Amino acid sequence: MKTFVKKMIPNRVKAFRLEIILKYKQRTGANRVFPDFIIIGAQKSGTTSLYSYLSQHPQLVPSINKEVHFFDGGLNPNVDTFDKGEAWYRAHFPLNRNMSNNKKAFESSPLYIFNPFAPQRISKLIPEVKLIAILRNPVERTISHYFHEKRNDRESLPIMEALQSEEERMRPVFNEQDYKNNIFIHHSYKNRGLYHKQIKRYLNYFPMSNILVINSETLFTQPHDTLRRVYQFVGVDSEFIINNLTPRNVGSNRNAIDPNVYEYLEEYFRSHNQELYKLIGENYGW
Repeated sequence: MKTFVKKMIPNRVKAFRLEIILKYKQRTGANRVFPDFIIIGAQKSGTTSLYSYLSQHPQLVPSINKEVHFFDGGLNPNVDTFDKGEAWYRAHFPLNRNMSNNKKAFESSPLYIFNPFAPQRISKLIPEVKLIAILRNPVERTISHYFHEKRNDRESLPIMEALQSEEERMRPVFNEQDYKNNIFIHHSYKNRGLYHKQIKRYLNYFPMSNILVINSETLFTQPHDTLRRVYQFVGVDSEFIINNLTPRNVGSNRNAIDPNVYEYLEEYFRSHNQELYKLIGENYGW
């Protein structure tokens, strides 16, 4: 608990400073760009690493903070960032006059892929935007997500109990479409790994040509080849080589996992993974 409190204090100071900066930048919101592309998720799949790597490319300009959380309304159940409007969103990005030499602006908010409201909201405001989905083996993603919540004192249940009770926890959230609910944000362990359903929602508003799907394993095992695909997709120099490929935001509190947990999750995701492979035309072997 002490560690959690220590983390919260600097985070609140950082958030307060950011809001001051955003209020100033909103004055010039009409003169600021929209992102050319967005990393939409998935959470615990390497979005922080990808954001960091892309930020090193001279033609790519990141948002002033990694996770803008505009189209999903944000992580605070009591504050809906989508209601803050277009000027607030634009304040996260550079001025038009600073975007010469084919520079591209981008942001990364890993809740976008999971929030059912996000695809339509994005398409209405930025219909031509490109989208990047980085996906991790859903079994490993689920387990990582669970320990992330444990690390932040938001989960008290043992892992198998938390997984098996997810449907009951999530039922009222889905029934009421309460996507700002803490349960939706923090306890959606298995649901976030149903990638085919999430990508299909985006395909209702965007052509597949606007969506790049990446296997997170290849980002870390074949980083230069994977980044070259991203550069080609967003339209910048694909031969640029970045120097710092250190993985970011790696969890450190993971315990040994009972084999029954793996068996349960592998069975749960098996058919869903097959649906994903059919949709994207690629088999990740999960």
